[in-house]
Amino acid sequence: MPPFTNPRQAVPVATALDGAAGLAPLRERLAESSARLEIIRPLLPPALRTGVVAGPIDESQWCLLVPNPAAAAKVRQLLPAFRLALEAHGRPVADIRIRVHREPAR
Repeated sequence: MPPFTNPRQAVPVATALDGAAGLAPLRERLAESSARLEIIRPLLPPALRTGVVAGPIDESQWCLLVPNPAAAAKVRQLLPAFRLALEAHGRPVADIRIRVHREPAR
């Protein structure tokens, strides 16, 4: 990666993560969270597949971000199926949290 000559230059997040060794753990967690979402995406109802977003992950829990409380209720019903699918793919998780994430007002 070429060095940045202007410290105020906008840098894409992916480029920054690739270029900073100290951010490697963050990059790995982002990739793991995204991989888990791809495993469970087929289990989501079609109307929710684009609205559910992979959230933060740590050693014991993973968070899914949903667009509204109704979606959160539906996703909660699917948690046992999500856990089974993740275990079948070698990515078990002790706890899956659901958080409502609304777009900020413009």
